[in-house]
Amino acid sequence: MLIKIKRRSDILPSEITPPDVYEARRRFLRLGAGGMMTAAGLAALWPAAARANAKLPNVTKGPFSTREELTPYESVTVYNNFYEFGTDKEDPARLAASLKPRPWQVAIDGEVAKPGVYDVDDLIRLHVLQERVYRLRCVEAWSMVIPWVGRPLSEVIKRFEPTSRAKYLRFETLLDPQQFPGQRRRVLDWPYVEGLRIDEALHPLTLLAVGLYGEVLPNQNGAPIRLVVPWKYGFKSIKSIVKISLTEQQPLTSWAKSGPNEYGFYANVNPQVDHPRWSQARERRIGDLFKRDTAMFNGYADEVARLYAGMDLKKFF
Repeated sequence: MLIKIKRRSDILPSEITPPDVYEARRRFLRLGAGGMMTAAGLAALWPAAARANAKLPNVTKGPFSTREELTPYESVTVYNNFYEFGTDKEDPARLAASLKPRPWQVAIDGEVAKPGVYDVDDLIRLHVLQERVYRLRCVEAWSMVIPWVGRPLSEVIKRFEPTSRAKYLRFETLLDPQQFPGQRRRVLDWPYVEGLRIDEALHPLTLLAVGLYGEVLPNQNGAPIRLVVPWKYGFKSIKSIVKISLTEQQPLTSWAKSGPNEYGFYANVNPQVDHPRWSQARERRIGDLFKRDTAMFNGYADEVARLYAGMDLKKFF
């Protein structure tokens, strides 16, 4: 059997296992001898910021969940894109203790009949949460399968009675360099801004998440409240939201402003449109050895393709 050994120059940055993940796996093997592990041993695997271990009450199984194998909690919480903490994948887990997710308020304004500023727990109404297992696909050609806990965004937005002029939703992340050390660098024009068309926002797949794996959302994963739009690239799923504005005009989003030829407003997973620096035709599921073909709309075409009927999805990628 011929075994091909890759040269260092052949390996893409996105294919390199971060040190935190590598070390956590080694600790897992050491602690898990014989297939048994104590609770204390399991807790030792996670960075301090991820060990809230607070179970969310009255979580029911929601619709639309994939039956694919879940990405291990270890990987979900130590391998993240969250530039407010830093640009390296391990930065969020390493630095996330600086974020204080309570008290937390979210402002709702713009084209709504009932604007206001709301406590995050009242906004999400924790006693009616759903768990939904969604794929999340990063523009860097890696993906995960995560059991998110939250509420459909449509249920939240309808409480504020959007007007007929509401065509888009604009989301904004907290701006606070003391809590987000990555904001001290001009990687992006802070605060982070994302947006959706209103029919995308009201689609039943679109989720406001406050947890994962049945527990309170860890800081590095977007605490205390984040967006999950499973058919789009991950950068659309804005974290640590403090403001939701309903607007008549399409908002200028952070990545579209930073690199308009690389990150379109729609950010739909379209494997036929390569990123200027790499192919999007194949992806690597975190934990897998081999790549797999990227599915149109991240595998949610049956649910969402009708939203884009008649659109040039190579232009509006």
